[in-house]
Amino acid sequence: MSLGIALCVAAAAAWLAMYGPGVFAQTNAPANLPAQAVFVDPASFAVLGENGPFRNSSFTELFNPTNTSPPFFQVFHPDFVTKVLGSSASIRVVASNPGFAFAHEAPIWLPATDEVFFASNDGGPLGFSDIDHNNQVSKIDLGEVARAADASKSKTSPLNVTVTPLALPSPVQMTNGGTGPFHGQLILVNSGRGQLPPNVVLVNPASPNNATVLLDNYFGRQFNSLNDVKIHRQSGTIFFTDVIYGFLNHFRGPPLMPSQVYHLDPTTRRVKVVADGFDKPNGVALSQDGKSAFIADTGSSGGFLGNNQTEPATIYAFDIDPTTFAFTHRRVFAYVDTGVADGVQLDTQGNVYAGTGDGVQVWDKAGTLLGKFFLGTTSANLIFAGKGRLVVLAETAVYLAEIAAGGFDLAFP
Repeated sequence: MSLGIALCVAAAAAWLAMYGPGVFAQTNAPANLPAQAVFVDPASFAVLGENGPFRNSSFTELFNPTNTSPPFFQVFHPDFVTKVLGSSASIRVVASNPGFAFAHEAPIWLPATDEVFFASNDGGPLGFSDIDHNNQVSKIDLGEVARAADASKSKTSPLNVTVTPLALPSPVQMTNGGTGPFHGQLILVNSGRGQLPPNVVLVNPASPNNATVLLDNYFGRQFNSLNDVKIHRQSGTIFFTDVIYGFLNHFRGPPLMPSQVYHLDPTTRRVKVVADGFDKPNGVALSQDGKSAFIADTGSSGGFLGNNQTEPATIYAFDIDPTTFAFTHRRVFAYVDTGVADGVQLDTQGNVYAGTGDGVQVWDKAGTLLGKFFLGTTSANLIFAGKGRLVVLAETAVYLAEIAAGGFDLAFP
């Protein structure tokens, strides 16, 4: 049992000891609740009382008042069932390695081969990467997942399909973000390592996985450590975030520029800042129409400086200026109750999904928390693999959720 799950169980036991299981009985549960789903009525915990079991840490104490064993779907709003999960939703592990955080960030679904690419933890626990060692980009075959699932005769039993590492060229150092395909290739943003510069790289998804560097500096200055990336499909241009986690995880030098969001035209190679004023801008996502952007600020997660839960764990929404690509009309979209919001994705209905300290949390367009894919541990990122399949990266495991919702095409053209 992981530390996160153990703490989750302990906290839930405290809730049950004080209030009893009847408080959270699903008397107001939505119809057609999936088998792995639990409804938690917000009214049932709106008032905890003077001696209530309040959570003191958003990083080590998870919110699981029903003491349900993960993975499961934690439902706070009926729309989570009707618009996201559907009545037959399921979730399970499809690949795992308890000793290696092989599935951290940079998820990319390649429709042509039905493969999902991702990167291992760069500089963090169980990543086995540091200033002297690069992290690892790998892939799984969702066709193999489907065959293993059929053979298991179960929708929930864990699977463990083949994880295939890629041998990437030397410019690809400490991959943390990815998207695409872009003209058939993967876009990776890399944090750099030591004096090896952070960069934006195109990678051939097929062997020999040759790479083309699109950008590795801002007018001669190295970036801090690039973190996440998305394609603006309406223009064929790229947005990416730059943050100081390379320094905070001991594999990059002290930061030399602010943590900011950039826009890159891959044809002209022109780059400019489009948003600043963040603590640690991390995940980036764009709406399907290309008019809105979402940035996750993981300010409360501080690497070797420790966590400070009075700092941001917030997703901000912006309008994208159609001419300048500047992010305008900044507003709070959502504040995460557990850990931080890291990687961010949207579905075709405009619902917003983020990897957080307890799994994946989902909000509607208005920022109302609909529910969670509750894993009892951290997920840094996720990716839709077409309609009905959500692949969730959880460090030492990859989960597949089969749901009603679907993602829109992230590729260009």
